Amino acid sequence: MKKLQQTRIRIWFLIHCILSILYLSASASPTTSPLCNNGLKVEHPYMTSDVTEVEGKSFNYIIIGGGACGCPLAATLSEKFSVLVIERGDSPYGHPTILERNKFGYPLVETNKYTSVAQEFVSLDGVLNYRGRVLGGSTAINSGFYSRASDAFNKKMGWDEKMVKQAYEWVESKVVSAPETLSPWQSVVLDGLLEAGVLPFNGYTLEHVQGTKLSGTIFDVLGKRHTAADLLGGGNPKNIVVLLNATVSKVFFHHDEDKAGDKPSAKGVKFIKSDDDTKKSHKVYLKKQENSSLPRGEVILTAGALSSPQILMLSGIGPSKHLQTFNISVLADLKSVGNRMQDNPAISLLVDSKPKSRTPDTPQVTGITENFKVILESIIVPVSKDLTRVSIAGKLAFPASTGTLELKNKDPRENPLVKFNYLSKDEDMEYCVKIHQLVEGVSMSEAVSVYLGRERSRLEKLGKEESKEYCKKNVSTFYHYHGGCTIGEVVDKDYNVYGIKGLRVMDGSTLVESPGTNPMGTLMMLGRYQGLKIVQGRSSS
Repeated sequence: MKKLQQTRIRIWFLIHCILSILYLSASASPTTSPLCNNGLKVEHPYMTSDVTEVEGKSFNYIIIGGGACGCPLAATLSEKFSVLVIERGDSPYGHPTILERNKFGYPLVETNKYTSVAQEFVSLDGVLNYRGRVLGGSTAINSGFYSRASDAFNKKMGWDEKMVKQAYEWVESKVVSAPETLSPWQSVVLDGLLEAGVLPFNGYTLEHVQGTKLSGTIFDVLGKRHTAADLLGGGNPKNIVVLLNATVSKVFFHHDEDKAGDKPSAKGVKFIKSDDDTKKSHKVYLKKQENSSLPRGEVILTAGALSSPQILMLSGIGPSKHLQTFNISVLADLKSVGNRMQDNPAISLLVDSKPKSRTPDTPQVTGITENFKVILESIIVPVSKDLTRVSIAGKLAFPASTGTLELKNKDPRENPLVKFNYLSKDEDMEYCVKIHQLVEGVSMSEAVSVYLGRERSRLEKLGKEESKEYCKKNVSTFYHYHGGCTIGEVVDKDYNVYGIKGLRVMDGSTLVESPGTNPMGTLMMLGRYQGLKIVQGRSSS
């Protein structure tokens, strides 16, 4: 009976995937599709690592960080305005360990201090983590799993339902594919999740729904990754300049102290070459209004949950006491900068007996349970250049524990000091125990055991107290950290920094909570959504 049910599920899945692929192909715009996604090429904006080509120039918008949110934002604004994107890393194009699915995970084992596409950092909790340092941001190094946020999350954020749907569809027409077929391991994971009781089976859907489902991916049917950088071709490339391998050291401001109550206004940005030991700084400016010394554009921080609060602090915006310890002049005493840092605590089990040379595998299947609070996935990830491990993991989607971020020094290339306080709240520990038991249930399933060629474990699961100890010792990450510039505390509902003109923050640092699923899709949607709102606002005024 069970085998019959699984056969029906697979037939249904195959039919659904074929229909989904046909829908995605039909909905893709022939003039804005990414390279290889439907056989057509797009025009990419001008990219350079030569600081002399942009130094001293002026733009309507300066976007700091070419990641998940920054690239679609730049593309959208470029339809009406000139845009400079400053990216601390290099281009992803021509880089096989980024673009090829069978090379997934290798950037994480090939890191260095200043130039690798993945930058390693260890939180003060002692947990190893990574951040993208390349155009496309973490969409260039992650597992590529794409899903929309839940309707409940969108309502909580106060976003317009129709505009959100259109923004998601714009992103999906350019970088998202349906899985053509499940890989052998993902097929096993599907069976394991169902066997462990993660129900119902929802088939293929981009929506965030409870149960087991297949979702979208930014790897196309040829196994090529489409990062957020591909979205730059969806605007007017002639209005975009991308400066690569440049790290912003601060935003500088115009402040008329003679005018009582006058807010400081962003004037431009200082940056250094990412691999330059001399730390020689360079400047770019916002375009000025006619017959005025004031700018007519904005600086927008889309540098991520670590860099955005770090750059605000380096620019004199943050807790005054902390800034003064680094002799940074305080422009705005915003005490919440660096607060409410969160990461989704995870428990990961290596289910193979030892490292082996397998092809890396990205998640196509996910299990969503415990009222959306627990997410289960599995990958095959490299642990060295020649060896991989099979991992089944679960994360807590909505942790109660929060932490802080502070400056380590004034070098913008260095990781700031961050502590997430994993599992410090009792309720988080309770859910970690549930995650551990669920992951164990999947790992001990008949499907997983047969595939890995080992006897199905007959051992009893760990008790609650033993699971607690396991969680304390083995808590890890899904790389979905957020916070530090949260909406309502550091920025308003339109992402303007409180007390400052012409400066916004728009990325994962503004999230008060995770969207539950992989935040990549939500952040790419946010760049498009807010870009449209800015253009509409400028047009109406």
